[in-house]
Amino acid sequence: MAHHPHESHGDQHAPGQGHTPGPAHGHGHGHGDGTDIDWAEMAPHLEAQAELFTPLYERALSWLGKEVTEPGLIVDVGSGPGVVSCLFAETFSGARVTAVDGSAPLLERAQQRADRLGYGDRLDTLAGELPDVLTELDYPADLLWAGRSLHHLGDQRAALAAFAERLAPGGTLAIMEGGLPARFLPRDLGFGRPGLEARLDALQEEWFARMRADLPGSVEETEDWAALLGAAGLRHARTRSFLLDLPAPASDRARAYIAASLSRLRDVFGDTLGADDRAVLDRLLDPRDEAGVHRRKDVFVLAAHTVHTAVKPVQ
Repeated sequence: MAHHPHESHGDQHAPGQGHTPGPAHGHGHGHGDGTDIDWAEMAPHLEAQAELFTPLYERALSWLGKEVTEPGLIVDVGSGPGVVSCLFAETFSGARVTAVDGSAPLLERAQQRADRLGYGDRLDTLAGELPDVLTELDYPADLLWAGRSLHHLGDQRAALAAFAERLAPGGTLAIMEGGLPARFLPRDLGFGRPGLEARLDALQEEWFARMRADLPGSVEETEDWAALLGAAGLRHARTRSFLLDLPAPASDRARAYIAASLSRLRDVFGDTLGADDRAVLDRLLDPRDEAGVHRRKDVFVLAAHTVHTAVKPVQ
């Protein structure tokens, strides 16, 4: 799921976040009206993004570790290819982790990743449509994590209620939704009209609204996450944002991610952008151009993701 051409598993979605016409987590949804997402095809980008964003996820999981002590079962809802699932297995060494997703091919990658990293004996996978597939869990979860996956479900309020139902008493629900749009480029590139990324943000917001509207059973909802968590019967809502700051000059891995993200934006919005902005993107994506993202020394990655948590009452 993802709702940002700037993001993928690790996702990016919600007004003011930078929504990418590509996922942030894997879900087997097709959205229509130019908002279809082929999650299996997105797998390499999802993995690359989540790996690049690992420092942000590590800080978020460290914070969760202070909130949730010694969980027995962690459920990663909308796990995609399992990069974050494996980080949970690493961070919480005594826990079992269940990766849940609508895309079986992505879950296969998650299991392969866990086996490769030595967590295969503690990671299970569960394929099916969310949130209904959660009824197939053998045990209630001590920590249920939905990282940029909730916004891919039409009725977010009902989904949160379903998530809460699968928590053990005293268990924690953590959702990653919101934050700030990713930034890769200086405002003034030295060519073209300054402010390209702000104009792309506006297009991504429109895309995200269409994606949400096209979901089965879509319900408009005020994104007051603390209130929605409370409506699901949870208590002690908390919110914290985490920063990814990879300053210039960007590494080769960061440059590859930037190029892939901008390329996807160019593919999705090329007909909507003005001719001048299309020409700027073409230059930025030309590996032979000294002013392109493959070569220029001032590209970077700066993003913020927000995590909201709440606890199921013991009685």
